[in-house]
Amino acid sequence: MFRRILKYTVVAHLAVLMLIVMLVAGLYFSADMKEPQHIFADSREVQSFHYDSIRTYGDDWLRQNKYGLWEMKISGSDFDRGYAAGKLTEDLLYYQETVFIDQIRQIIPSDSYLKFLRSFIVVFNRNLGENIPQEYRNEIYGIAQSCTNEYDMIGNAYERQLNYHAAHDLGHALQDYMMVGCSSFVSWDSFSSDGKLILGRNFDFYVGDDFAKNKLVTFCEPDKGYRFASVGWAGMIGVLSGMNEAGLAVTINAAKSDMPTSSATPISILVREILQYASTIDEAYAIAKSRKTFVSESILIASKKDNKAAIIEKSPKNIGIFYSPIEGQIICTNHFQSDAFKEDSRNIENIETSDSPYRYARLQELLAQESPIDPSKAVNILRNRDGIENEKLGLTNELALNQLIAHHSVIMQPDENILWVSTSPWQCGEYVAYHLNEVFSDSLDYFTDINIPELTVGKDPFLFSPEYEQLLTYKEILSVLNDKISTNSTISNDSIDLFVKSNPDYYYVYERVGDYYSSFDTHTANQYWTMALEKPIPKKYERERIALKIIK
Repeated sequence: MFRRILKYTVVAHLAVLMLIVMLVAGLYFSADMKEPQHIFADSREVQSFHYDSIRTYGDDWLRQNKYGLWEMKISGSDFDRGYAAGKLTEDLLYYQETVFIDQIRQIIPSDSYLKFLRSFIVVFNRNLGENIPQEYRNEIYGIAQSCTNEYDMIGNAYERQLNYHAAHDLGHALQDYMMVGCSSFVSWDSFSSDGKLILGRNFDFYVGDDFAKNKLVTFCEPDKGYRFASVGWAGMIGVLSGMNEAGLAVTINAAKSDMPTSSATPISILVREILQYASTIDEAYAIAKSRKTFVSESILIASKKDNKAAIIEKSPKNIGIFYSPIEGQIICTNHFQSDAFKEDSRNIENIETSDSPYRYARLQELLAQESPIDPSKAVNILRNRDGIENEKLGLTNELALNQLIAHHSVIMQPDENILWVSTSPWQCGEYVAYHLNEVFSDSLDYFTDINIPELTVGKDPFLFSPEYEQLLTYKEILSVLNDKISTNSTISNDSIDLFVKSNPDYYYVYERVGDYYSSFDTHTANQYWTMALEKPIPKKYERERIALKIIK
């Protein structure tokens, strides 16, 4: 009797397993990324000038300015502008993809597991194609014609570029936005120096310093919709920070999300659609409402036509809009503020356990101190490294507005159509100004500087301080220490002392030193972990993590 039950149990489990395998296989082989077919590509060649710092492809061009920023102008139909962008940035595309995949390989060194990851992504993103408008699929397909075949083990060029547009969304869902802790604000009326809208934002999306090396400012002149500028990297047609010729400025801030079970419209694609086709807050809201997204995001809109700003708050199941009760100022970090999400359990948890409310309060404090805001003051706020009431947080702390990890930082004045973009490192280099009307002018000479020199905001004095040298020391020793911890090998006491002195106010320094000692000197490890708990710590779970180490 027992054997019969066992036999039927095994058979039942095998049947269930086979059904699961068949289901997954069915999902895998039925996945359709909606790859465009048979689009004509012309045979023109890219022309290079000035040691390849200026390139042209028909009427489109790419140039690198003296600050290291890449500037690109593309125009025409969806495929044509994508194809031109790919041709112009072929080496940048390869670099960007290599850096991204190298980061993945550091986490997943096994090729066999990478292949499994590809299968997972195919299943997860099996409906991604149908959730991206045809226009943008065509543009991505055009770019893909210039991508390498070296990484085809994780998908063909089109599939990879499509999936990369969902990486921001999936990344902050999996990491609980550890990589995406952005801060932004808009001031106008009595809160701005000229009474007009001014928007400032830090885009704290971190995939390593190399990933942010080749920042790209794209000036797009599509055959449909508004001309616009956006800041990103080669291959990225989605919008993270941008402004259009109608005076609509848009940025995104991640919010806390449930683990998604399947893909929908990537948030950067949704924002691209808003920037290309909306000129008012209501038009932006209508577009946002029409698309289903698979993570939660705040979309900050500053509108010249409306002469005000608002935050569109969108989750996979809900949407709301927030207008600040303080006329003339609105602040956005990483939690929702509208009535639509007041009872949302994830948002409540986020407010109670994350660093978002702290950065919000710090922005309030600095905006009050600096008001009325002009571009220089906005830059100073975005570069601030201290906490509330100038509390010392330690360098790279997520409680700070300037976490020294930003991919880019921008200032935008929609009424004037002027955009400032930060240069490396992070938001500490010069902020370079562009006037959209001049860049899109037929008389523009792109063989000379296309920015407005007199509006450039200078480098952060921090770069010339001993504290900056300490930051570099901290980063260098942290990398070595992490390696020593993972390999269970030793590092000199002098290096440990130098590491602590390089960033003495940062809790993570003491946590990692405690982790190092934990394998052979628990007493010293506990001492360092205890010191870590005495420092400002961004998230509740991080404090609990350290406390648990002491208990164990």
